Amino acid sequence: MNMGQADCTGLSQEEAKRRLQAVGANEVQEAAQTPWKTFALKFWAPVPWMLEATFVLEAALQKWPEAVIIFLLLLFNGILGFTQERKAQNALALLRERLRIQARVCRDGTWRSIPAAELVPGDLLHVRMGDIVPADMQITEGQVQVDQSALTGESLPVDLAAGATLYSAAIVRRGEATGTVTATGKNSYFGKTAELVRGAGAKSHLEELVLRIVRYLVAMDVILAVAILTYAMLVGLPLATILPFVLILLVASVPVALPATFTLATALASLRLAQRGVLVTRLAAIEEAAAMRDLCSDKTGTLTQNRLSLSQVQAWSKHSSEELLRYAVLASDSATQDPIDLAIIAAAQERGLTALPRDGFIPFDPATKRSEGTTSIAGTTYRALKGSPQIIGQLCNEPQWQKATETLAKTGARVLAVAAGPDGSPDFLGLLALSDPIRPDAKDVVGQLQNLGVRVRMVTGDSQATAETVAASLGIAGPVCNHHDMSADCGVYAGVFPADKFHLVQGLQKKGSIVGMTGDGVNDAPALKQAEMGVAVESATDVAKAAASLVLTTPGLQGVLDAVVTGRRVYQRMLTYTLNKIVKVFQVALFLSLGFLFFRQFVVTPLLVLLLLFANDFVTMSLAEDHVCPSPKPDRWAVRTLVLSSLAIALAWLVYIFGVYLIGRQLGLSTHSLQSLDFLGLVFSGLANVFLVRERQHLWSSRPGSFLLYASLGDVVVVSTLAICGWLMAPLPWSLVLILLAATVAYTLLLDQIKVPLLRQLRA
Repeated sequence: MNMGQADCTGLSQEEAKRRLQAVGANEVQEAAQTPWKTFALKFWAPVPWMLEATFVLEAALQKWPEAVIIFLLLLFNGILGFTQERKAQNALALLRERLRIQARVCRDGTWRSIPAAELVPGDLLHVRMGDIVPADMQITEGQVQVDQSALTGESLPVDLAAGATLYSAAIVRRGEATGTVTATGKNSYFGKTAELVRGAGAKSHLEELVLRIVRYLVAMDVILAVAILTYAMLVGLPLATILPFVLILLVASVPVALPATFTLATALASLRLAQRGVLVTRLAAIEEAAAMRDLCSDKTGTLTQNRLSLSQVQAWSKHSSEELLRYAVLASDSATQDPIDLAIIAAAQERGLTALPRDGFIPFDPATKRSEGTTSIAGTTYRALKGSPQIIGQLCNEPQWQKATETLAKTGARVLAVAAGPDGSPDFLGLLALSDPIRPDAKDVVGQLQNLGVRVRMVTGDSQATAETVAASLGIAGPVCNHHDMSADCGVYAGVFPADKFHLVQGLQKKGSIVGMTGDGVNDAPALKQAEMGVAVESATDVAKAAASLVLTTPGLQGVLDAVVTGRRVYQRMLTYTLNKIVKVFQVALFLSLGFLFFRQFVVTPLLVLLLLFANDFVTMSLAEDHVCPSPKPDRWAVRTLVLSSLAIALAWLVYIFGVYLIGRQLGLSTHSLQSLDFLGLVFSGLANVFLVRERQHLWSSRPGSFLLYASLGDVVVVSTLAICGWLMAPLPWSLVLILLAATVAYTLLLDQIKVPLLRQLRA
């Protein structure tokens, strides 16, 4: 094909500029968002609203130390989320920069190279082997073989000639062609898929979870506050005395450290995953990984290696497999970079076969559907033919080719026939089956995910026969459906289109499932964005990586399994934190309220209540690094069960703290000393409760994390020192402090016996 300097008829430069202004650049525009706006949005959501309301309340009461701490927690949440998001955006920007390509286009009668972004509909475009097609174009001249796996999911290359449409982002594997640009930017196949990605997205369940928990806590506190205010009015207590106490009850019900603890736990988990080759671009995906029940996995490049390999060699009659493969190599050439030729040559090298000396070679021609190679043997020229079984079978007058070809094709393989012999009389040597091999770790990962309760569903654009063969090899159970049955409960969906994958994920989500999606191509991007846990594999396109919430940087699917196990560890840590928080809110709120109603005095001062909240939150945030076992099944936040279980444990601790109060009265302690003793009892029982609920089995079933142990020890030392020295509270004798500590340990061991059956229903 001639590519001279003045041998084409394309658009003029002026006309191209006019069209560029009319249709826009040949790129998918992204909504630009300034960094300050991105940062500000971190404070505009239900969970930050609660913290902001608490901050305003503390400031109005002029509780400046508390207000400052809440403000710092807000700032910590915002900075952490903003930093993680910016890192992801910067990484994806670098990926996009790497994919900026040039295009060969005819302008003003001359072929020239321009940035692909400047292409417009009507341009005359030329592509050749190795090019990424920069825009949708209709071929007017030439023949090409293209890899469209990033677009359609088809692992085998496709041959296209004049009249066919080439889609942007396809890769030219062989040949060259000239054609007219038909669509650019958001109007191209690539662009429409990107627009679908922009409209997709799954909401995080964390904020909904926090609000559901807070509703229970606030409801209880409101009931108690009304009871206290009513009682105060009946006995004539001044409002100025009782109001700070009521406000402390309401402040205690807001889980101030819950968002920060969740963020800290997921951020630390994301660092560990990064060390294992998994980049987290959306922290909430770690939480979603724990609850994932369905994993919709793309086949090409995800479960398979997205490269052709020789899977079967079927020699004919008296011919050997070695002879068949030698002549197949003779009709192949690595210089063409044809995936079929490369697969055959690689297979021969693996078997240690010596190539025959070649005198001549004719590359594959779509018109004849075969390639040819010649060699000389004892002065006679032998010709080797490789191509369509139908064509080779007719040339050799071989009647049995069809049945054998159909048998191999049912496995999903691409079948080629090989013939060789003296010029004019070729002999049918046999058939070669080529397929996309399964990744070495895929079967093991699929098996482990299924053992963890994750239903793996394979989704592919390949034929039903190919999909069924791959699924059987991987151990993926369930019927095989086509794209017309996307609403059916199938293990494999074959022949699907990009929109089908997107709607499959949506359909599963409507049934209440938390859905994961793995993929690598542009065609996977909408589903990756829609899924709660979208995973772009190592070979993924930049569009897929931009849409995903997890990006694998190493080959294989081990990262998916790592994300699920890590997510479930985080869930167990957060379940412990949430259990502890609810128990302590119930215990503290009921003790303060009932103590006031029964004994007509503040059993603990408001200042000591705030000190208690900070002491407990300091320790419970260390749960983000605690040693825990991952859940054996997908996790779910059963809030009602969680609250009822917590209430039962809280009532047991309520008995303990009232016992401490009554024993203190029996010892003749003053009111202020009694308040100090109650404060210590609440702190010690709070610490003990962390160790009590961190394991659904007995508390000695696993070793706590070092950070948790050191934080707990430090907390005990600090509050004991404050009580013994009389700082911020009335002093207590050290002997009484030690006795209280020992009594707390003994009571915790007793509670552990009734906790195990109580929390069994919270185990996945």
